[in-house]
This record gives sequence, C-alpha cells and structure tokens, in this order.
Amino acid sequence: MNSLKHYEVWFITGSQHLYGDQVLRNVAAHAEEIAKSFDSNSLIPVTIKYKAVVKTPEEILTVFRQANNEVNCIGLVLWMHTFSPAKMWINSLKILSKPFVHLHTQYNAEIPWSEIDMDFMNENQSAHGDREFGFMVSRMRKRRKVIVGHWNDQQTILQLANWTRVAAGWHAFQHTRVARIGDNMREVAVTEGDKVEAQIQWGLSVNGYGVGDLVKFVNEVSDQDTAKLVKEYNDTYEVSASVKSSQSLKDAARIELGLRAFMNNGNFQAFTDTFENLHGLKQLPGIASQRLMQNGFGFGAEGDWKTAALLRAVKVMDQGLAGGSSFMEDYTYNFQNGSSTVLGAHMLEICPSIANGKPRCEVHPLSIGGKEDPARLVFDVDSGPAINVSLIDLGNRFRLLVNEVEAVKPEHDLPKLPVARVLWKPYPDLNRAAQAWILAGGAHHTVFSKAITTQFIEDFADMAGIELVIIDKDTTMREFNEKLKWNEVYYHIFQHRA
Repeated sequence: MNSLKHYEVWFITGSQHLYGDQVLRNVAAHAEEIAKSFDSNSLIPVTIKYKAVVKTPEEILTVFRQANNEVNCIGLVLWMHTFSPAKMWINSLKILSKPFVHLHTQYNAEIPWSEIDMDFMNENQSAHGDREFGFMVSRMRKRRKVIVGHWNDQQTILQLANWTRVAAGWHAFQHTRVARIGDNMREVAVTEGDKVEAQIQWGLSVNGYGVGDLVKFVNEVSDQDTAKLVKEYNDTYEVSASVKSSQSLKDAARIELGLRAFMNNGNFQAFTDTFENLHGLKQLPGIASQRLMQNGFGFGAEGDWKTAALLRAVKVMDQGLAGGSSFMEDYTYNFQNGSSTVLGAHMLEICPSIANGKPRCEVHPLSIGGKEDPARLVFDVDSGPAINVSLIDLGNRFRLLVNEVEAVKPEHDLPKLPVARVLWKPYPDLNRAAQAWILAGGAHHTVFSKAITTQFIEDFADMAGIELVIIDKDTTMREFNEKLKWNEVYYHIFQHRA
C-alpha cells in the first residue's frame, strides 16, 4: 500500500476583521506554526496543510468548496483562534462534504500572568470563540470530532493522528471497488445486504464476476513467474521439504498471481469468493487471499462484501501500526467458568499481519468444496488487546458492532489444526458478549484488529453515519437491551428527518 502522506488534511482557522491587521497577522503566524508542527510530527501519517485564516462568509465558502473538490483532501481541522461569528459559517457547513475535526486549543499553553492585557485577550479568544462555532455545528446537527487540549500536548497530537487515519480509511471506503467473485454462499443471510443502498450512502461499489473472469488471468500466468513466487514462499515462510516443490504450492502461486492481475486490472481494492463456486480453479485461494490481505486488500469469504469493504478501510487506517488486522470468524468455544474463550479461525483466509513469528506454509485437504488440497499459511497470534468488528445490514439501516477482546495464548498446542488461529477472551465475558452480539445481530464474520482500537471505529461510524454498538468491559445486558430499543427509535426519527 502507498504511504498515507499523499492525503491532505487542511488546517483552517477562523477569525474576523474586528481586531485589526496586526492581530490577523499574528493569528496567521500562529496557525501556520501549529499546522507545520502537526505536519512534521511522526505520529501523524497524513499531510497537515496550512490553508487559510478565514474572516468572512465568502472566504469560508471559497475554501470549503476547494476542499470538497480536492481529491487528496480527506478532511479539515477547524480552529477559532479569535471569536468568529458563527452565522458566517452556516452556508459553508451546509455544503461541506468532508469530515472535520473541531480543534479546541489555543496558541499559548499558559496565561502570561504578569503581562496579560486586553490586547492579549482580544487575540486569544479560543475559549469562547470555539464555543460559538460549536453551537452552530450542533444547531445544524453536523457530525464532527471535537479534540480539546494544547496543540503541543502528546495526547492532543495522538487523537488528531488517529482521526486522520480514520479519515483516510473513510476516504478509501467511499472509493472501494469490491469484486464479488462468484456469488454469496447459498442460503446464507448475514453475508448478503443491500449493495445499492451501500453505494448510495457511502459510494463504494460491489459487483459480481464469474469465476471464469478470474480463471482467465490465472491461465495467463507464466511458468517462470510461478516458479519465482514459489521461491518467495520458500524463502519467506517455514516450508517442509514435501511442500517446497509440490504441485499444490505451484497451483497456489499461479492463483495468487492471477488474482493479483485480476484485482489490479479491474482497479479493485477488495474481493470475496466462495468455496461453492470455484469452477476452473484447482483449489480455493488460500495463501493468495492471505497475502493480498497483508498487502492491504479487503477480503470476505463466502461472498461477504461488507466485511471485505470494512477490512479494506481498516487496512488503510492501520498502516505503520503494530499488531495487524484480518478477516476473522468466531469458530468454536472453550467454556470454562469465569475464563471462557473463543477460538477464531477460518478455512484458510487469516491475514499473516497478525501472526506471531514466521508462518508455516502447509498443504492440507479442505474437506469441503470438492477441490484439490490448498496451500495456506498456518500461525498463532500473540496475546494482547484487540477488537472484533462486524458490519451488518438490518434492512432499514446498517450497523457496526464492536466487541473488545483480549487475545490470549492457548493453554495447549493445536498440532492437528491446519489453519491460522487466534484465541481470545471477549469482554465482559463470553456469556454476556455472545448474548449481546446475537441480540444485536452481529455476523459470524468480523474484522479482527490488534492495530486499532474502538475509538477508531467510533470515529469511522460517525463519519459514515452508521449506527454503532459497543460491547466492552462495562457492558450489562439490561443497559445493552435498552440501548438497542432506543436506537430503533433514534434511527427511525433520524432517517425520517433525512
């Protein structure tokens, strides 16, 4: 994947002509200094671009229109250095199509006790200038992120850095092209959904392709390129002697090269497949799907386009962060009083970005699908905090569901389980987490991430206008049930107003 640095977040500062030219020169100098400080900070992965100090409704409208039309601009940081009458912002906020942070900060960290005078007070009015602006944004029911703190504080910088990652993910999500290779797994409900409504709301597109469209690219892969990729497998992973030169590994390499060519040729950023529809392929794409995910592509099994698109967005967000993110499935439970856990896995397709140590490249029967034995990467996952995220279609709206979990080391080895796997303890515990998940309609497919936190998904849901439901350490079933009921009312009213 490309660096996020080509994305721009514009730093725009509000003021007015009331205070004179010298104050406006100081405001501009301060704003540019803050923007450049953010831009040079290694925590912030995008370009923070100082854009303007806006003083009139016309100036605000001009820069907002520019932001809407600039492809690389993924969001705005808005800050009121002085008092900026909020009626000036109305028409611009009405047309703004990019997400924004309302940064509530001030240039100076401390009050200059012995020198403060009315000139200083007039110039440094963020404390009430931002409140004026905040009122108008709330009055207009505009979604935004509010960050409070001095611009040089680490916590403020980290909040902004994470928000810019989410803004990049949201931008990518809106432009994601999902290739649904084959159709949905037959008779399965949760992996379906309203693709037209998703495109209306978010912009992403989901279209179906016959397996033959992929097979054409697979058949065009040369023996030389196949051999080169097999060597890469052997150099990168632990591979047994019997697998190193096996026909299964060669077939897997040819499928990967063909799948990459298919994805690049169609400008797709995410894809799905299903083991029920593999005509023309010798095996289900296992190592191919795993490695494409590691390179930033979204993936969903059995036609699950929603998880594929969501994983693509998360992959954009987590660039450069430790821990990794993957397609995942709740597979089986280990019931133990007080410490029950979930074993997450899939037939083949778990992303090696979450692997603990060097994965093993293995070939085993799949037992379903009726094709030849597929190659796959097998590994365990290190312990630590993580999240599982599900995107579902409830018919009248989409819902994002998050369960905070703790990945744990298995108590025993799993010598006969030939797939990548992770064991986790869901919060608050398995009984309540599973009960809440099922009541909320959560899918069995998720995006599992050790790289990002719930806050990323909160910001993403806000940008996208998606309902968010969270299961964490503080979840009680009584409150959770009440929240689901109130959400039904809220989203009915919200959609009616929209």
